[in-house]
Amino acid sequence: MARRPTIVIVGAGLAGGRAAETLRQEGYDGRVVLIGEEAERPYERPPLSKAYLERRVARERLFLRPPAYYREQAISLRPGTRATAVDPGLRRVLLERGRPIGYDRLLLAPGSRPRPLPIPGASLDGVVTLRTLEDADRLRIAFDAAPRVAIVGGGFIGSEVAAAARQAGCPVTLFELGTAPLAQALGAAAGAVTTRLHREHGVDLRTGETVASIHGTARVEAVVTSRDRLVDADLVLVAVGAAPRTELAQAAGLAVADGIAVDALCQTSAPDIFAAGDVAGWWHPGLGRRLRVEHFDNAQNQGVAAARAMLGRGTPYAPVPYVWSEQYDTTLQFVGDAVGADRVVTRGDPDSGAFCAFSLAGPRVIGCLAVNRFKDLAVARRLIAAGGRVAASVLADPSANLRDLLRAG
Repeated sequence: MARRPTIVIVGAGLAGGRAAETLRQEGYDGRVVLIGEEAERPYERPPLSKAYLERRVARERLFLRPPAYYREQAISLRPGTRATAVDPGLRRVLLERGRPIGYDRLLLAPGSRPRPLPIPGASLDGVVTLRTLEDADRLRIAFDAAPRVAIVGGGFIGSEVAAAARQAGCPVTLFELGTAPLAQALGAAAGAVTTRLHREHGVDLRTGETVASIHGTARVEAVVTSRDRLVDADLVLVAVGAAPRTELAQAAGLAVADGIAVDALCQTSAPDIFAAGDVAGWWHPGLGRRLRVEHFDNAQNQGVAAARAMLGRGTPYAPVPYVWSEQYDTTLQFVGDAVGADRVVTRGDPDSGAFCAFSLAGPRVIGCLAVNRFKDLAVARRLIAAGGRVAASVLADPSANLRDLLRAG
């Protein structure tokens, strides 16, 4: 009896989960196997450092679909299963336990892992990272005891967990080696906002400084900073970035370049193998360069795009990149890509807590930071997608209607 056509997805996170859904929505009636290392079914990660950590969202609301969905859609979901190798020649995936699975098409979406902090004391009990739902559950329990929290890294995870810890009543010291939290990712305007927010909420924010070692007998008791200062701590969160999980791809001989290298259709260098999500470094035809994005919007949409491409219905994946962060009562959103910007134009008063900062390359808008300005962001995204050219003086004028600028552009 002939084997049914099979699509295997390695990685049951957001990208993999949305890809599996899309295959069924697009009418694919072959076998779909969704392999995930975690014990959970696919879920959303952004709330782990925001609403879920702050106990504003119930656990069940994190999951993409109820358990019955996977049975009803005949998606063979295999949680708690680790893929150990991919054999492109024999078209099969090897598993740590169980028989190899043959495939006709393969999607690699294993995501990324937190980067370690290679310093003395990093293996002590109480040194943690945040990537999984299990990690977030441990942090929620830990915060109940109001520990002294030291956070290494002021990026998205570090900044958001600092806010959640403060709102749980924990003393927090946040170390950011750069000039300000989120400044490297979202620019100086975002850095100024997050600096003010954290200091107003009692965070001991230390910029230009990091942790050089962690002290303790059995568990964390203090950290020593790069300026040789001792800071008491009961819990240390390491949030110094994430590394794409490219091991399977590398061992299989696939091209790797800051993630698994794929084209605009999410196709890798091997026939019938695709990649999506945090792990994929894809060619963005609009930007004319390779891009890798570790955020919700990209994982979700690229998973959908990859599924369609695997069915021969793909179109070049060229989104306007979008990221966001929630801290305290403030939402920071960024659309576009600021690489190549030669100036930033501010619209509104940053001190008011609601403003936009547009990144321009000549007369063309290429990026926009919106702080508590949701309506402006939607128009800015369309302006960027259209390659809108706007005079800086007009863009900075809060009385000018952005929709008029879109029509004019």
